[in-house]
Amino acid sequence: MDSYLYKGKRNKLVMHLFIKGIRNQLVLDAIEKVPRHLFIDDIFRQRAYEDVALPIAAGQTISQPYTVAFQTQLLDIKKFDKVLEIGTGSGYQTCILLELGAKVFTIERKRELYQRVITLLPKLGYNPSFHYGDGYQGLPTYGPFDKILITAAAPYFPEALKSQLKIGGLLVAPIGDDKIQEMKVQIKKSDTDFEEMKFGNFAFVPMLKGKD
Repeated sequence: MDSYLYKGKRNKLVMHLFIKGIRNQLVLDAIEKVPRHLFIDDIFRQRAYEDVALPIAAGQTISQPYTVAFQTQLLDIKKFDKVLEIGTGSGYQTCILLELGAKVFTIERKRELYQRVITLLPKLGYNPSFHYGDGYQGLPTYGPFDKILITAAAPYFPEALKSQLKIGGLLVAPIGDDKIQEMKVQIKKSDTDFEEMKFGNFAFVPMLKGKD
């Protein structure tokens, strides 16, 4: 499943991410440990450790490693943080969060992807709390959460997710239209007060409502 070749490529990827500005050593260590090539189809496996997004099933993509690292760094994960991930996708980001010691609750709206990850991740030794459903609604019965991560382009911060965040918690999401988004972080100061910070433009697949 893994090899010295892939491990060497991951080491080079980590050096590349460091040069691009990823300075959180725990995030870099997680990137170096998680075998990204196992989350994509064989046809793209030779490109697994390039810093690019690649196609996966259901018309979706696995985000480029820099984007995964950047969002994860913004989350500032502490061990045992309770994290809600909106958009399981390939499961790669999920595993990065787990490597950082977070307790991860991840929700996916596409059944094809959901069925794939509930088989793949446990085989790799990763066991988040899997959920099939509408990310816009979050997981109210499992909250509140220390951190919430949206891994698709959202037009706004969903109110349901903001209400499921603990006071002092962080919500990280790319906010914008289906072409370009701005990475934003909201810090929950009180039930009605959020501080917002902006971290540049990115391009994600759109966050859709409902499930299929």
